[in-house]
Amino acid sequence: MSTFGPLAGVRYGLLGLPLAFVALPLYVLLPNHYARAFGVPLATLGAVLLGARLLDALIDPLLGRLSDRLHARSAQAVLGFGAVAAGVLLLGFGLLFFPQLLVDPARHGALLVAAAVLLALTYAGYSMLSIAHQSWGAMLGGDASQRSRIVGWREGMGLVGVVLASVVPTLAGLPAMVALFGVLLVVGWVFWTQAPRPVRAAAPHASMDLRLPLRRAPFRRLLAVFVLNGIASAVPATLVLFFVQDRLRAPAAMEPAFLGLYFVVAAASIPAWLRIVRRWGLARSWLGGMSMSVAVFAWAGAMGAGDAVPFLVVCALSGFAIGSDLVLPSALLAGIIAEAGDQPHAGAYFGWWNFATKLNLALAAGLALPLLGLAGYVPGARDASALQALSLAYCLLPCVLKVIAGVALWALVIRSPASAPPVPLPAKAAP
Repeated sequence: MSTFGPLAGVRYGLLGLPLAFVALPLYVLLPNHYARAFGVPLATLGAVLLGARLLDALIDPLLGRLSDRLHARSAQAVLGFGAVAAGVLLLGFGLLFFPQLLVDPARHGALLVAAAVLLALTYAGYSMLSIAHQSWGAMLGGDASQRSRIVGWREGMGLVGVVLASVVPTLAGLPAMVALFGVLLVVGWVFWTQAPRPVRAAAPHASMDLRLPLRRAPFRRLLAVFVLNGIASAVPATLVLFFVQDRLRAPAAMEPAFLGLYFVVAAASIPAWLRIVRRWGLARSWLGGMSMSVAVFAWAGAMGAGDAVPFLVVCALSGFAIGSDLVLPSALLAGIIAEAGDQPHAGAYFGWWNFATKLNLALAAGLALPLLGLAGYVPGARDASALQALSLAYCLLPCVLKVIAGVALWALVIRSPASAPPVPLPAKAAP
């Protein structure tokens, strides 16, 4: 396709809204909800989240391969697959927040088993739908500016979903949150059926399509940076509510303001980052966003009780910085796929990409929560050493990881030698 205007952007990108809507409750609200509402210990909860997310991450490359086969068959096959995935996602998500429909929450063993099964179901539906949708966008093609617009529409809609997810649970309750998610999911899928359709891909080679992305040196370099940066972003996402409630001791009524402002500014920053890309390029613009994140979180590390209003400024500035994380890495990935001529294998690329995303989130929850528990922090803590541990985990650790990611981006992507020619696929015919 040669152009990608606003109408096309809405039709393709709208599904990103419910997908992002479900992401914030899963990765931010769920740990806090199970710890506070059901009294699940942080170390145990972290282990369950780590196990479920690792299992989910492991199947993403396989789902990417399946997505490639569906794209090679027809757009209708992809859309039908997406409808099934949406149903699985909705079922698992609803029961996760209301496990009392299945088990007695007071029996922590049964609760954690049910949560693990429901997490696996929810993550599977989420991954199936996300990979198919992301691959569709990557296969639409275009130059760096157009690839950025395609990703920008998807991620911009996603940020609207995150804003809704950040305020609806507090203002309307969990039942309303689940119901709204269901409606948005159906509407997003319907709009997707009307979106611009990529050129039908050739059938992928069965023996190579799964591992092909890892054979591309540019992809390996970008993936390494993405993992480092993703862990740096996932740690504060996991801990933000604990930080707000116990370190800042902010009123509960302000929690939607913190999350809402962060994501509203992130959404509003996307046009600015697209303009910056035209001047600096994708990789250097992303490095600028990382640098801004480090400066902002270093300031947050000095905050304590009563600093709720200054923290609003932190939320706004870090929201602007995170806009670069949302748009630019995926646009860089789409460029690598296009330059290698690997559009028929876009699903395999996004399978490994989502594997890395899930690994980041798994490590953030599976390591940060148990380590905080070992340091003496429990939800509601007022002990100075426990709160200091919370601040170090929420602020200092992400800064260190962001600096490492920035150095890696400079060394591996910005200053790397020209990529070697793509490794050719074998001449073996698909079965």
